[in-house]
Amino acid sequence: MKGNGKSFAEENLYLEFSHQVENCIFPLHTSVTLFLLSYCDCKEFKIFLVSSKGNENLTILPQDLEVQIISRQELPLMVQSCCLPVVVKKAENFCRAGLSVTLRHIIQKTYEADTSKKEVLELLGFKKTCLKACAEVSQWTRLCELSIPLAVERFLHEPSDLLPSIPEEILQLEKKLGEPVRVHNDDKIRRQKLKQQQEEGPGHSPGSRHQGACGESTEPPTDSLELQVALSRLKVQEAPSETNREPVHIRKTQTSDLPPLDHLFAEGLYFTLADIVLLPCIHQFLVHIWKKPCGILAHLPLIASWYQKIQEVPGVTKAAAKCRLHFLQLSDLPATLDKQSPILSENPEMEEKTCVQFIGGPRPTISKLMKKGIEAKFSPHPCPNWTLDWSNLPAAVCPEEGKMSNERALRKQQQLNNLVSMVTKMAKPGDIIVDFCSGGGHVGIVLAHLLPSCQVLLIENKELSLVRAKKRSDDLGLTNIWFIQANLDYFTGKFNIGLVLETDIRKVNRLTKLKGYQRPYQMGKLCLEILKAFAYWWNSGLGILGTMMTDYFFCFSEPFKGVLSYKEHMILCRFADQTAVQLPVERRLIGKQCMCLVDLDRAWAAEERGYSVQLISMEPESCSPKNNMIVGVPV
Repeated sequence: MKGNGKSFAEENLYLEFSHQVENCIFPLHTSVTLFLLSYCDCKEFKIFLVSSKGNENLTILPQDLEVQIISRQELPLMVQSCCLPVVVKKAENFCRAGLSVTLRHIIQKTYEADTSKKEVLELLGFKKTCLKACAEVSQWTRLCELSIPLAVERFLHEPSDLLPSIPEEILQLEKKLGEPVRVHNDDKIRRQKLKQQQEEGPGHSPGSRHQGACGESTEPPTDSLELQVALSRLKVQEAPSETNREPVHIRKTQTSDLPPLDHLFAEGLYFTLADIVLLPCIHQFLVHIWKKPCGILAHLPLIASWYQKIQEVPGVTKAAAKCRLHFLQLSDLPATLDKQSPILSENPEMEEKTCVQFIGGPRPTISKLMKKGIEAKFSPHPCPNWTLDWSNLPAAVCPEEGKMSNERALRKQQQLNNLVSMVTKMAKPGDIIVDFCSGGGHVGIVLAHLLPSCQVLLIENKELSLVRAKKRSDDLGLTNIWFIQANLDYFTGKFNIGLVLETDIRKVNRLTKLKGYQRPYQMGKLCLEILKAFAYWWNSGLGILGTMMTDYFFCFSEPFKGVLSYKEHMILCRFADQTAVQLPVERRLIGKQCMCLVDLDRAWAAEERGYSVQLISMEPESCSPKNNMIVGVPV
């Protein structure tokens, strides 16, 4: 069945173009996007390749795709503030930036244009969450979206006279492909597999698969139950027949005794967007190995199996033909190990930090800082009684329009009073103000309404939140506001004032499943990744303003480095999030003390980067358990 016939051709898709090598366009993000367009047979976008070298004659563009080459100076101003790829509608103030966000949007628009393409929608996986979590908090998204494409590009540029070593990111993928398969209906499928194995006789080894060198069979048989189930989702073949009721002995088999499912594709059993992202990257990696045989593939049997299995998806074969991607026959590659080939292993320092356990509470750490005279001191609030006249503001400006309870809306108004008062004192006509992690736009929309001479940017990864914010903006008729759906990594624009309001570590925990801080190294690494974005603000000579949750990013200024170890600092961060009103009073007070110390660390880190910084408490204190503000002004 076709869609409603509405055309989305007014959407422009901008892709970066640096160079071409044989049948591949670089950077790999561009090759990945073009491959998905070919797989989806998508014609809903006008495609632009953005080149710094001017017009070039490209001979390897995918068939059936019309592409125009332009310079970066020809990009819309909003798009110039982002890393490509970017999708934006003509004459719109809403854009989507970054690989995962762009690819997910292509899939959604393809399905909206033709709802018969259910196999395209299946690329988003169960509950449509494939690569939805942003790279700042999801290790899997970061590996697929950033780490592996960059690692392969580095690998391809290594000097030809050196023996190549396997990039650590490729080894991480190999490890990932060996993990147990978990799907929402795995119990049912595993019982079907047990029945199939018993019908095949005792010669079949449950759950077995070969993992030899690339000359051996490393994948399940082509008629395996898993493959039938996986391809049935893509309408390639019918699902395996089922009886209404399994035999009694099958139904009574304990779950622990059921055979495991074979790991076919990147995320387990089903072919998803993650496979589309990885295929052009891994293909180029294998092509390079083929040109310079060194025995590397023998160390990567699961990647070899995945590469062979992915070719059995007809949609992939057709897309590869359009993109002039010629699959390799891995049996042609050397199957023996090259003992001289250096093989990377996991970083021992990383493993050591991952195993660090928190022992004891924060009091010894706090006492250690106090002995060195380190205590948080707050500056007086410059305008504690200042408030917006909410009753006379348009309804769409008020936080309750963002779908929240009255009590929460009141607290949000009080928080906004503090932030808006600071921004209005700092802002000058023509300034660019960025609301990072903007959510529903509670801060940015107020500022855009009150400061019509300034340009306000809202940056948020969650599409629904940003769409809701745009609707409120449209209701107000605002013309000085842009909406960018992107991860922090993908915003590179210049600005004068940056804000963050309450980025809650508990949201991060839900996404990364780092519950109870039992994996402190990963949490520290996450914090350091976020710090890169904040450090960009500081190093760009721009202002910082906002309440930033204590655990969410990790500074470690020079005074703190001189007193605390890594472990002690992480203990401080661990307890700094424990300020919720439902906690016991004593525990909440300790949490507040930890939060103030970590915010002091932030403030000093900003000062070290050339800022005059004030640490201020919001008024009234009850507006938020995290009621600290850090205000930095370049000296």
